Amino acid sequence: MNRLSTLLQRSSVSSSAAAPAPSADPFPVISYPPVAPPAEAPAVTIPDSAGRSLETLEFVVTVGFGTPAQNYTLSIDTGSDVSWIQCLPCSGHCYKQHDPVFDPTKSTTYSAVPCGHPQCAAAGGKCSNGTCVYKVEYGDGSSTAGVLSHETLSLTSTQALPGFAFGCGQTNVGGFGGVDGLVGLGRGALSLSSQAAATFGATFSYCLPSFDTTHGYLTIGSTTPASNDKVQYTAMIQKKDLPSLYFVELVSIDIGGFILPVPPTVFTKDGTLFDSGTILTYLPPEAYTSLRDRFKFTMTQYKPAPAYDPLDTCYDFTGQNAIFLPAVSFKFSDGSVFDLSPVAILIYPDDTAPATGCFAFVPRPSTMPFNIIGNTQQRGTEVIYDVGAEKIGFGQFAC
Repeated sequence: MNRLSTLLQRSSVSSSAAAPAPSADPFPVISYPPVAPPAEAPAVTIPDSAGRSLETLEFVVTVGFGTPAQNYTLSIDTGSDVSWIQCLPCSGHCYKQHDPVFDPTKSTTYSAVPCGHPQCAAAGGKCSNGTCVYKVEYGDGSSTAGVLSHETLSLTSTQALPGFAFGCGQTNVGGFGGVDGLVGLGRGALSLSSQAAATFGATFSYCLPSFDTTHGYLTIGSTTPASNDKVQYTAMIQKKDLPSLYFVELVSIDIGGFILPVPPTVFTKDGTLFDSGTILTYLPPEAYTSLRDRFKFTMTQYKPAPAYDPLDTCYDFTGQNAIFLPAVSFKFSDGSVFDLSPVAILIYPDDTAPATGCFAFVPRPSTMPFNIIGNTQQRGTEVIYDVGAEKIGFGQFAC
């Protein structure tokens, strides 16, 4: 099976407006009497994993909905806000998923969000028979629509968010694989990270696992970075017309010590989205061509393999005990550097040819309004979203 048939750009087309980040006043200095510093907000960590067994190249977590809690496996997506699961009675369309579809009538804590509720306004303010309804359309053409609802979300067996606003999906169409829904981690008011901020603080992080057979983690709240090396932070940029998305100011790319001969304006003209819900990294064609050509220059010892659309640079690594790849780094306008893990450069698109690896970068289509750093390039790195301080951090070799 060619798994690239399920490639997704999962950033939301219609995102709700994000609430402004709270301003952080410095803790007052008191010389007498001594005052203990405020306790750090708690945090909750759950495992994440590759979604390959569920026919998706996105990454997934398992959480519980309802009382009693029923477990559902959901894609994690920083490019959208609304979390949702498929719900009975599936009045529109439900695709085939891994677990039984959620039945709201079996939960003692379920309720529909009424019209006039502030969270209904955040979802677009549309109503049907006094009940708030939602619809989210994604960049790959898939969509979900249904009833905006409240439910208890169990992150672990001991930590839950009561009254969590989510989409009870009645019409869900597109390439979601076999996952049960999606966790939205965007900047908007309805995302999991925003709704959890009052309890856990305005920070979350994740490490997408280096290998399909291992686990990483998703942490809601602030913790000591798991990576051994010093975390490098770059500014988190917000676009007024896309307030829910996380942008960074990429200015150059280094491959094997060779800095691409591309002006910074090629990258900064339209901006660069940092997204866990897009599989590949999409670069301006001029930058992509330069990067690909340099990569091919360093890979002449390996046997070329046929292209897998849209990937044009592939190799047959049959019989190779080790693969030597050039290091790749993204450099940002504030001087910070994101050094990609060695596992973040190639993707293996065909289950029937497991030794075929392809360069996991592509030229940005003319219809795509910005560059995207996708989830393959994030593998093995702890990515820290400090929304309160408006910065994104990168820690190497974290999972």
